[in-house]
Formats: sequence, C-alpha cells, structure tokens
Amino acid sequence: MSLVFGGRRYAVDDLLGLDGGGGGTFEQTYRCLPPSAAATPHLEDGDRVLLPPSALHRLTSLHVDYPMLFELRSGSAADRASHCGVLEFVAMEGTVVMPRWMMSNLRLDEGDHVHLRTAAALPKGTYVKLRPHAAAFLDVSNRKAVLEKTLRAFTCLTTGDTIMVSYNGRSYYIDVVETRPAAAVSIIETDCEVDFAPPLDYKEPEKPRLPAPAVVPASSKAPPADDGAVVKGEEPKFKPFAGSGKRLDGKASAAPQASSEGADDACSAAAPSGSNNGKRQQAPAPSSSGRQKTGKLVFGSSSASSSVSSSKEEPPNKTTKDEPKFQAFAGKSYSLKR
Repeated sequence: MSLVFGGRRYAVDDLLGLDGGGGGTFEQTYRCLPPSAAATPHLEDGDRVLLPPSALHRLTSLHVDYPMLFELRSGSAADRASHCGVLEFVAMEGTVVMPRWMMSNLRLDEGDHVHLRTAAALPKGTYVKLRPHAAAFLDVSNRKAVLEKTLRAFTCLTTGDTIMVSYNGRSYYIDVVETRPAAAVSIIETDCEVDFAPPLDYKEPEKPRLPAPAVVPASSKAPPADDGAVVKGEEPKFKPFAGSGKRLDGKASAAPQASSEGADDACSAAAPSGSNNGKRQQAPAPSSSGRQKTGKLVFGSSSASSSVSSSKEEPPNKTTKDEPKFQAFAGKSYSLKR
C-alpha cells in the first residue's frame, strides 16, 4: 500500500517510520528559490521556509520535536549560518523556498545550493539588541506595536542576521546585533527584552561653533592713558583729599601760603606777648597745610589770624572801636619764689 504526496508516491511503512531511521538528524541539500518563484510573497514577512513533502516524511520518521527549527548554511560560505522555521511542506522536490533577506544573509542567489539540518534545541531568548539601517524607522509612530506584530512571524533570531520589517508599504532592514543567552535563540512564546542601537545612518548634531575673538593689530592699539585721565569703559580711580577746604567760622578759606615758615612768622607777629620771669611767650601757629605740628598746642590761632587779616583790611581812618577779643596768655605772671 502506498500514498501520494505532492505528485510523489510514498510507502505506508515509510510514512509510519518503520524503516528504522528514527532518532537521527535530518540533513539535506536543496536549491534555494525566492518567494516570487513559488508565488508566495507573504513568505517575506518572517523567517519560515517551504520544504518539499519528502522532508516531512523524513522528519516524521526521526520523531523531531515541535516546533521544527533548522540551521542553514550556504555551500560557498560554510562559516556563515542562520536559523529558520518551516511553514509548509509544499515546495518542489529538491528545492527550498526562503525569503530574499535570508538569501542575502547567506549570500545566496536563486538556484544556489543550501545545506539544511535540524537545529539543536535553541534556548528561549531573554534579550535582543537591534540596529535599524535607516533612522526613518525611529519616526514610526508606534515602533513597539509594529515590531511585536512582525516578530510573531519569526521563530528564532541569530546574531549577525539582517531581518526585514514591513510597515505602511515600506520595508525597513534591521540588524540583530546581540541575542541572549546564546548566539541563536528561540522567540516562540517567550518574553524578550528588546533594545535599540543607533541607526547606521545616524549622525550626531554638530555643536555650535563660537565666533573667534577679533584680533586687534598692534598699530591700532591706543596709547596708555595718563594717571589722571579716565579711560572709556573703566571706572574712575579714587583720589583722596581732592575737594576744597571749609572753615568752621563760615568764612571763605584763604589760598595756601607759600611756605610754613611764612605762616609761622605771621602768627608770631600777631600773637600778644606777656612777661613770665622776664621772658616772652608766643603761641604756636598752625602750619600752612592745616595740620598741627607734633608736640605743640594751638590756642586762638583762628582768632589771631583773623585779627591780623582784619587789621590789614581796615582803613587807616576808621573811627569805630572793635570789641576786645580773647587773647591767649595775656594775664599777669606769678612766680613761686618770693
């Protein structure tokens, strides 16, 4: 007794796995075809392939666990491996139909040979890091929902692969930068954390450049200003004792005298004299600078100077008599010796 699948006749014993071939590893080499050749464009969204019916017979006899996962290697680049799942067993014998982005990862062209074998049990993925090729993917309004919907059609992810995400009539290519806990993980019925790396065409914004300071030539520099002049933009410097003097009696202050010696002579000439043991005493006069000399006391200097000035200002024929003014040391002298 025999059955026919896909135009090929199989024995019932072979279908029931009675040929003693159970428990091994499925390995086969096929010619790869794109989805357009098999009129299955929906195959581009995901990582599932189409295998011939003979593969189903062999897998059933080997008692392969579900979901069936496979390792793909190209004949030209044996060091490059990828992983996939199977959607249906309806492909032509000797061929495997796979997405074009998967063929690009393995550097395969239409009709090239690809080696397919059952993959060992892949661990459940816990972390995946993705890197979009174009920064335009970051402008998608709800990237999380779009990515979740796309990854439902995937069975596993392999580090180094470039997957394709279709959204709003546009295809976005995304690199799988890292997977944990292994280089190839299963994403069927698992909670997986997804992180994004900067896109390949991302450019950091340039920092604003500050204008360079203007260089003033040496010939145009202004000469140094005088001590007394006020330079524009600078605060005036403090100068002590720069104001005019004021008198306590309210009269205008006289011009400074030529020397302190002349002031002493004028004050000594105007001061009254008295006798003390036959000696003449004089009141000390202030200096021209208005400061008192060390070790001297001044009594009535302002009155003496005012009397001198008033005597000079009065005309010689003045008949009015001035009131007596206070004069220092004008009393009698006494001696302690008798």
